[in-house]
Amino acid sequence: MRLIIPLVILSLLTVSCNTDTRRTDGSVVVSVGSKALTRQEIEAGMPKSVSPEDSIFIADKIVRQWIRDNLLYEVASKNSSDKEHIDQLVENYRKSLIVYQYQEQLVNEKLSKDIGDEEMKNYFEANSDKFKLDQALVKGLFLKIPSDARQINDVREWCKSSSPAALEKLEKYTVGNAVKYDYFLDNWMIFSEIMDNLPTHYNDPDAFLRNNKSIELKDSSYCYFVSIREYLLQGDQSPFEYAKPVIKEVLVNQKKMSFLKSVEDDLYNKALGKGQIKFYTE
Repeated sequence: MRLIIPLVILSLLTVSCNTDTRRTDGSVVVSVGSKALTRQEIEAGMPKSVSPEDSIFIADKIVRQWIRDNLLYEVASKNSSDKEHIDQLVENYRKSLIVYQYQEQLVNEKLSKDIGDEEMKNYFEANSDKFKLDQALVKGLFLKIPSDARQINDVREWCKSSSPAALEKLEKYTVGNAVKYDYFLDNWMIFSEIMDNLPTHYNDPDAFLRNNKSIELKDSSYCYFVSIREYLLQGDQSPFEYAKPVIKEVLVNQKKMSFLKSVEDDLYNKALGKGQIKFYTE
């Protein structure tokens, strides 16, 4: 059975929810026992831009759900067989939340998150077995040009060449002709992300990389060129530069845990020295 909301309430809500001036008097729209839902609270749940027809529907839904939730809460509160346990869970969560927010505040105010390259390199070398690639990486370049673009034969040769002159010509060419040009000769890229730009996919990227240094594909609209200069396969040792973001996150977290432990130890020792902590023995 559908809950019926009086039309007078909906009409008030419609006027309120379609005006640029927000009501702030908190006038009550509906109540259940000691709980009350105000017009201001309903407005807060409304989308920023809504038609008069939709505002009626949305307001009706908000009011009906609020009534149902509070009716169920009232019954549950009166008939709950384990209120003490629930109260304890709520208090434990409240304590945890307050402590967490305070710890985050301390970390943001007192702890520097700067980690030097030397520290990261030391960690990387000491934990190299933890940094194995879970997917292939490549260095090279990717080019996508219209299939009717000029100098396609030249582009093919420039992509295959490793000479600085060829690269310079290719870069000049891409300015006015390329739909997409990615240069990653100096940075490791995930091979599958490069392949996402191609009309054809390869089921075994490791096998492909072992036997191919370049890719040239064509569809009805574009030509695609990929030149692979270096590659690493799944299971290979991760390059340090590629692993740096993960290493930094690990070291910052370690630094954070150490800092918070020192804060706890300091609080404990000070409280113990002041006699605020008392141990009772039988």
